[in-house]
Amino acid sequence: MLREGIEAALIVGIIASYLSQTGRRSFIPAVIVGILLAVAASLFAGAALQLIAAEFPQKQQELFEGIVGAIAVIVLTGMVFWMRRASKSIKGQLHASIDAAFDGNVGGWALVGMVFLAVAREGLESVFFLLAIFQQSRSWHAPIGALLGVIVSVVLGYCLYRGGLRLHVKRFFHYTGIFILIVAAGLLAGVLRKFHEAGVWNHGQQVVFDISEKLPMDSPLGAVLSGILGYQATPVISEVIAYVIFLCVVLYLFLRPEPAGEHAIKPAQ
Repeated sequence: MLREGIEAALIVGIIASYLSQTGRRSFIPAVIVGILLAVAASLFAGAALQLIAAEFPQKQQELFEGIVGAIAVIVLTGMVFWMRRASKSIKGQLHASIDAAFDGNVGGWALVGMVFLAVAREGLESVFFLLAIFQQSRSWHAPIGALLGVIVSVVLGYCLYRGGLRLHVKRFFHYTGIFILIVAAGLLAGVLRKFHEAGVWNHGQQVVFDISEKLPMDSPLGAVLSGILGYQATPVISEVIAYVIFLCVVLYLFLRPEPAGEHAIKPAQ
């Protein structure tokens, strides 16, 4: 949630700073409106998905949770690779979009839409991620962690906007990207577990090892590892294979040097 919050804060901060620098501070309220609308839309989507899931019978609920987890894996992985490409030129692209909006005399509405789409994108990513995480860990630790991440990201975002804090964007998203991909691997293993409980995946269900006595899942450390990394004290073959293959492939693609010419769109001069 800290990473998602920082991502949204960077985009909003770039827009607000550019408005101030170009004498358009009167349009800052449009930015705030866009943020509030995006937060409301994300909360509504999360609540709707939760209500829908509660109406299902047990097996259908397991299937629904597996589908939500699969969407979370796709969204998280896509977000990591998108930011890897976009971080180089996102500032220039946003400045060019703002100038184009004002040239077309639709500045206020365009700003609302721009901020709404940017924040709603992060918000919907967060909704699927949190739903999947909460399904793996029912304790209070996950909601508290999410809330702390949001609060810290808001504070850091404000400091970035005011100029009192400098962030090495590429390095920040590099290391948090690795962490998010590890989280996504754990979610993928959890997806197979949900599909098995729903009766649609019954392959490779032999237990690989059992360390429930050494590190039970209901212990404090076990609960944290389960909620964040998808830890299971008795993993089965299919879950281990999916975890290892997914992690090896995405980390290789993420960590390999970018080929010459593989860059985001250059910002307007």
